[in-house]
Amino acid sequence: MNILIAGATGKTGLHLVQHLIDQGHTPTALVRDGSDTTKLPAETKLRSGDLSDLQAGVCNGMDVVIFAAGSGGSTGPEMTDKVDRDGAKNLIDLARDAGVKRFVMLSSVGAEQSEPTGDLAHYLKAKHEADEHLKASGLTYAILRPVALNDDALSKDVILGDDVDKSATAARADVAYLLAEAATTDKFDGQALLMQSA
Repeated sequence: MNILIAGATGKTGLHLVQHLIDQGHTPTALVRDGSDTTKLPAETKLRSGDLSDLQAGVCNGMDVVIFAAGSGGSTGPEMTDKVDRDGAKNLIDLARDAGVKRFVMLSSVGAEQSEPTGDLAHYLKAKHEADEHLKASGLTYAILRPVALNDDALSKDVILGDDVDKSATAARADVAYLLAEAATTDKFDGQALLMQSA
């Protein structure tokens, strides 16, 4: 499969790209000018694109699109809206226009709430709006909502859905493994799932 990844150069994204290559797929990293692509595997294709200003046709030729990007914890509300909300929504629309078969969203625990509270409220509301836009898009979709992330090694031992402990943690490697599975199989189609590493 030809798979476009927004966020491929991030910690989770790098794991994801490697998983897809190991499975024989062709990952294409959506990268903006100045992105550090030095850690991406040599087999990774690159496609220019900025989530805050996406151009038409960016999803052309792709079977699947994965949104695993984030504005980062050090940016303010404006960039959260530009990337995590509007960037995701625009990518969804462009994927639909390009006839993409499936869209996989890396979301977050808490994004299932329409009116989240607490320190992350603005971020979670942005993620919620992007998730709802995807559900309404008509695209085949899967949404993964991991709990707090860590850098533990891949275990493939995960808990999904209502049994998840929201105070637990999830290894980025496990998140990436599940994103790859969601992208390349129909196992999680039409679902929005909480996720933790066991």
